[in-house]
Amino acid sequence: MSFIHFDKTQLINLNYSLDREIIRTNRSGTYTSTTIIGCNTRKYHGLLVVPQPHIDTQNHVFLSTVHETVIQHGASFNLGINKYPGNYSPRGHKYIKDFDSEPIPRLTYRVGGVVLQKEIILDTNRDRVMIRYTLLDAHSPTKLRISPFLAFRSFHALSKENTDVNKDYEVVPNGAKFRLYDVYDPLYLQTSKKSEFVSKPEWYNNIEYIQERERGYDYQEDLLVPGYFEFPIKKGESVIFSAGLTEADPKTRQRAFDKEIARRTPRNNFENCLRNSAAQFLRNRDGGTRIIAGYPWFGWWGRDTFVAAPGLTLTNGDKDVFIDIMDTMSRDLQGAIFPNVGSGVMTNMNSIDAPLWYFWSLQQYIEFTGDSKTIKSRYLEKMKGIIDGFREGTDFNIHMLDNGLIWGGQEGIALTWMDAVTPDGPVTPRIGCPVEIQALWYNALRFYHELTGEDEILALAEKAKESFIREFWSEEKEYLADVVDGDEKDWAVRPNMVLATSLPYSMLDEEKSDMVLEIVKSKLLTTRGLRSLSPDDHAYKGYYFGDQISRDNAYHNGTVWIWPLGHFVDGYLKLHGKSGLNFVEKILAGFDGVMTQYGVGTVAEIFDGDPPHRPKGSISQAWSVAELLRMMHLVKKYK
Repeated sequence: MSFIHFDKTQLINLNYSLDREIIRTNRSGTYTSTTIIGCNTRKYHGLLVVPQPHIDTQNHVFLSTVHETVIQHGASFNLGINKYPGNYSPRGHKYIKDFDSEPIPRLTYRVGGVVLQKEIILDTNRDRVMIRYTLLDAHSPTKLRISPFLAFRSFHALSKENTDVNKDYEVVPNGAKFRLYDVYDPLYLQTSKKSEFVSKPEWYNNIEYIQERERGYDYQEDLLVPGYFEFPIKKGESVIFSAGLTEADPKTRQRAFDKEIARRTPRNNFENCLRNSAAQFLRNRDGGTRIIAGYPWFGWWGRDTFVAAPGLTLTNGDKDVFIDIMDTMSRDLQGAIFPNVGSGVMTNMNSIDAPLWYFWSLQQYIEFTGDSKTIKSRYLEKMKGIIDGFREGTDFNIHMLDNGLIWGGQEGIALTWMDAVTPDGPVTPRIGCPVEIQALWYNALRFYHELTGEDEILALAEKAKESFIREFWSEEKEYLADVVDGDEKDWAVRPNMVLATSLPYSMLDEEKSDMVLEIVKSKLLTTRGLRSLSPDDHAYKGYYFGDQISRDNAYHNGTVWIWPLGHFVDGYLKLHGKSGLNFVEKILAGFDGVMTQYGVGTVAEIFDGDPPHRPKGSISQAWSVAELLRMMHLVKKYK
């Protein structure tokens, strides 16, 4: 049995199977995502979801799903499944025998004497998904019918029946070309063997997405089925159904499919699942390499990119990809600020920490490669510009105080990673001097001094260190304040203070680091990462659920995150060395089970603060995967 496998008992239980989703992406930013039984539960699900840069910066759902029908002796068995008001139809999941994911998603159906295997794969560099159907067993002549459900809409929106849709099609080799709306690229649906396309346009109304309903959004959609493709299939024969934005050569589909499989990293253990998942976040399009923060709905984020880049690339020896990412991001620097969000109808610059994470990410490159010359030659001027900008003052009132610490904030805007905003404003505004910003600032100054030897920068760093200990440390509480703003100090126990123990240059001595790590361990550490707030706090929320406002209020007030766990582990191993390995290895071993929960073969964005710490948020998050890989690298390093 493979590392990721689901049996019939699990698959036919909708309460179980609909909670488990697959997400596969390629380097062009295209993805395919659905549940393990093929029933879409989100508006973000789709077999072919593709960027349309001539429309906007969002992804768009072209092919939502397909329903396969097995035909024998005039009897038809529909293998598909959709959710409609009050029922699931046609309930094809009852024919599923098992699900495997090595090396790609594979479903096996049994209908009487017919055993049909279905495998899904994305073209690495093209906007195309391929589905291979193999008839493993059949005792009489068999036909296969494929009915495509078309959407042609933004993945943030929903399709509704309308009279503007273009139901016409053009014949292409072994298939048909569709363009429901003029603004979109055309969609080519083709089979690897000769098939008959029967045009029979029909709207399927009120398809429901249960995850959207739970999240408080519009959840009903109308999809157009333009007709169906039908062909005979023999025992032992494989036929590929291809959906792409360019025409494919039917004769090369089998070879192309096998070539794609050969490129895949096996998902036969936990670490290989992480490595496979790591590659899913890398997008190379429009002349730049970027990291998608999470799937299915995130775009690229500055902060997430710098936190995730080392784990996604350097742990696998991909130093050239790391440099490509840094080069792409460096072009986006505006003054001293990197874009916080680089997806959507507008670019937001509201990030006080992204410019400082830039330094840490570059430090990691030197740590992994020993090559400081490349960093100095390519990025030193960018680093100088950031430091100068913070010292002189930049956007959002970000500036250095006389005591060397960094202050930032503006009413109604969230600048740190705790950035949830409701109609009432930021949930955790953190205006003033946030603790992790000071840790990152000191680390940036010391790193810049390491590269340049400038005494003035070293003196500034020491001044900031002295001020930090004086302003943030409490001898009575034995930990660091979360935010300091003049005489006001926020003593909420949050994971932000852990960065003061983990960064290459730390302002804390070993005794203080130990105290910080101990309170984080006792109040915040869970089997799935660090809570964003101690359960002792009156603002703590142990469950992330409900509508947008409810979820935003819980997002950084108790919800568990993996990425800060990487810095807890880093700080813990720096303090304890090899004697801390057993503790860290137990933490990592506890993550094995996540690969068959929620996002299958990958790691979720967040988890509930309260046990059993159920996965929530996006089904696959870049910095969750990246920091687990970096933690595993740290264990190997200390060994």
